[in-house]
Amino acid sequence: MDNRNLTLLTDYYELTMMQGYYKNNLYERVVFDVFYRQNPDDSGFAICAGLENVIDYIKKLHFDYEDIDYLRSLGDFDEDFLDYLASFHFTGDIYAIPEGSVIFPREPLLKVVAPIMEAQLVETAILNLINHQSLIATKAARVCYAAKGGAVMEFGLRRAQGPDAGTLGARAAVIGGCVGTSNVICAKKYGIPALGTHAHSWIMSFPDEITAFRKYASLYPGNTTLLVDTYDTLRSGVPNAIKVFQELRDKNAMPKAYGIRLDSGDLAYLSKKARKMLDEAGFTDAKICASSDLDEYLIDSLLAQGAKIDSWGVGTNLITSKNTPAFGGVYKLSAVENEAYAKSETNDGWDPRIKLSENPIKVTNPGNKTVFRIYDKETGKIRADLIALAGEEFDTSEDLMLFDPDATWNKTRLEGGTYTMKEILIPIFKNGQCLYESPSVMDLQKFCKKELETLWDESRRLVNPQKVFVDLSDKLYDIKSSLLDKYSQK
Repeated sequence: MDNRNLTLLTDYYELTMMQGYYKNNLYERVVFDVFYRQNPDDSGFAICAGLENVIDYIKKLHFDYEDIDYLRSLGDFDEDFLDYLASFHFTGDIYAIPEGSVIFPREPLLKVVAPIMEAQLVETAILNLINHQSLIATKAARVCYAAKGGAVMEFGLRRAQGPDAGTLGARAAVIGGCVGTSNVICAKKYGIPALGTHAHSWIMSFPDEITAFRKYASLYPGNTTLLVDTYDTLRSGVPNAIKVFQELRDKNAMPKAYGIRLDSGDLAYLSKKARKMLDEAGFTDAKICASSDLDEYLIDSLLAQGAKIDSWGVGTNLITSKNTPAFGGVYKLSAVENEAYAKSETNDGWDPRIKLSENPIKVTNPGNKTVFRIYDKETGKIRADLIALAGEEFDTSEDLMLFDPDATWNKTRLEGGTYTMKEILIPIFKNGQCLYESPSVMDLQKFCKKELETLWDESRRLVNPQKVFVDLSDKLYDIKSSLLDKYSQK
C-alpha cells in the first residue's frame, strides 16, 4: 500500500473533461467543495478522516510513462493533451477540516482551489479516501460511545472489502476511538497497538481445553486472555480458565493482564454468570472481553441488561459500517475566478456557482467559503456551525443571529460575549506545496476524543439525536437567494 502512484485512481470522465477544458483553453481557477448531505446511521454527527492519505496522494500526483502510453492506447486523447499530462502536477490550494474533527452535513470539509483541470482530476481519489475513512471513523465513535468507557478493539480485517479497506478502515476506527486493531500491517504502518487473543482452532488443536489454556498461558504470561466458548462456556470454558488462573496464582506467576473472551451465545447472561464464577474464585480483577457480531446497538442493549463485559472486539459491523455502507460525500463546483467580481459587492474575485435540483437537499451553497464553529462560552459545547464567505469576519462581542437556511423563521440569537468562534477549515496546500504535517494516529485519536466532548449529550445519543444546525452567513444567504431567483426565472 506504500509508494503507489494513484493518479489513475479516477473516473474516466475526469480525464475526458480535462481534455475538453484543455481544448477550449479553460485554465481558470475554480473552487470545489467536498461535503456530505446526511449523517451515517442517522447519527447526530460524523467524524472526518482520510486527510493524511489525501495529502500523500496529492504529493505523488503525476502521470508515469506507462500511464501516458495506456491513455494513448484508448484512442480518445490527442497527443498535445497527452504532452500536457506528461508534465502534470498539482499547483493549487487545499483547505480542510483536520482529521478527527466532528463534522456536520452540507458544510465543506475539504475545499480545492486550483486551475479547473487540476481540480477536476483529483475529485474521485479525494472522495474515495475521505468517504471511506470518515464512514468508519464515525461508526467507531458511535460504537465506543455505546461501550460507555469499555475498551473497543477493531477486529474486522477478514471481513473488510479488501486489504486497503481493512487497513485504512482500521486506521479510521482508531481515530474514532478504538484502542487498537488486530490488523498487524495497520499497526506497524500507523503506530497503533496490535491486539488479539487466540482462535477456537487453538483449543481444538490440543487433546483437551485445559491443555490448550495451559499452553497459551505459558506462552503469554504477561497477557493471558482465554477463549472459553469452544465447547461449553459455563460448564467447561470458564471452570478450566479458573483452574489455570489458580495454578498461575499458586506459582506466584499471575499475568499483569488476564481474563476470558466470550464469542457466542447470550452475552449478557453468560457474562454475568462468568463474572460471578470468577469473583467467587478470587479473580475479581479478571477482565471479560466479548466479541460476536457486535455493533453500537447490541452493545448498548447488553449493557442495559447488566452485562459484565469490560472490553469489546468489534469486527464486521464496524469495518464495513454494515447498517450504512456508504458515506455519501460529494464534490461540487461552487465558484469560478472572475476579475470582474473583484469589483463587485462581494469583492472577492469569485463568480459564485450553484447546482439546482428538485430535491432541496441537493441544492448547493455557492461561492468561495469557509466554516466557523460556534461554541457556548460557558460550557465549550457546540452551538452551531456557520458557513460563510472566505474572508468574512465576526465580532463575538456583538449579538449573532443564526437561522436555518431551509426554514428561515427558525432563528436563534446568541448574545455578545456568550459564545466563541473558530474557523475550522485550515490551509493544507498552498500553490501546490504542503503546509500541514499530519499528526500520528494516536494523537488524532486524542484530538477526536476532545472533539466529541464538545457535543451535547443529546447530539450523541444513538437514536433520534438532537440536530446540530449548520447555518449560512447573511452575505452567503443573500448570494444563494439571488442565484435561486435568477435561475428560477428562466
